[in-house]
Amino acid sequence: MSDKTLAQFGNYYHEFRRLHPSADVDFRMAIEELLTDGGVTFDRVSTRIKEWSSLKAKARKRRADGSLIYPDPRRDIHDMMGVRITTYHSTEIPVALKVLQDSFKVLKSVDKAAETRISGGFGYGSHHLILEVDDKSDDLQDYRGLVFEVQVRTVLQHAWAEFEHDLRYKRANVTNPDELNPEVDRMFTLAAGLIELADQQFDQIAALKETGRVTDESVELTAETLPGVLAMLIGNRFPRPRSTNYRFLEDILAANSITSVAQLRELLNPADIEVLMKVLEYRFHPGQIRIIDDLLLKRFGQAHIDATVSTDSQPHNAKRHRQLKRKLELMNQAHIVGLSN
Repeated sequence: MSDKTLAQFGNYYHEFRRLHPSADVDFRMAIEELLTDGGVTFDRVSTRIKEWSSLKAKARKRRADGSLIYPDPRRDIHDMMGVRITTYHSTEIPVALKVLQDSFKVLKSVDKAAETRISGGFGYGSHHLILEVDDKSDDLQDYRGLVFEVQVRTVLQHAWAEFEHDLRYKRANVTNPDELNPEVDRMFTLAAGLIELADQQFDQIAALKETGRVTDESVELTAETLPGVLAMLIGNRFPRPRSTNYRFLEDILAANSITSVAQLRELLNPADIEVLMKVLEYRFHPGQIRIIDDLLLKRFGQAHIDATVSTDSQPHNAKRHRQLKRKLELMNQAHIVGLSN
């Protein structure tokens, strides 16, 4: 690689860092909100911007024949911005992928876990996406055109991958890094098989939990009871949120005096839901919180915004206010606010 090409890449990188000092936080918050709106039950979203020393070393990598792996590093290197999403069990991974694919332009999608299974072994489990911020990405328009990498894996897959990377590679024989201890290799393979089995058990536990039914109409709607109540009322039609987000759902329902199962059943009128799906034209299938928040907006209009959006200056409150106002305008144009179908 010529010094000029590397210098141009370095100039681009440092200018990006100067113009976007909070890029990692912006991406984390935007993707957390997308996943929450899409009803994805996730553990956490982690973001990082690769250090220049690592990017520079990657840009200089060559194949066995001496050719550059990344001849145009600005175009060919996709993980300057990296995002990792961990879920509690693997059934949430397809839901997370669908939300991301509906929210960004997909340049590449690779299922590392499937590749491992096809090869007949155990090991690195993760789904990788190469995405580009486009005009669908409302909250990241300052980054339009930026290409970034996303890894989606379960918490168990993540723990295995991090531990393996640290012990097998970072601590490998410094005189011959490619020489891995066969016993360590065998034990990691065994651990990978156990982790795959554990993930399957978590999937089954999650599926059994979804079959729970709540029949007591007098039950109080709380963050603890809402998962079961919603399973009874709408089944799996709308993806569940993270368990910690049911507290927010409890708050916005209570703010509109919806405190019983009967009232919630009335709010979740199938005809009203269908109207919302047509009017709002969701980018991806909404999750439980998103659809209930919008049903409250349809029924109570501006009063819902006033009751559930704090007046403080926190960025997420200002953002929520803008989003609800935009949706309310669409609903008013369609003359559906306050109407029950």
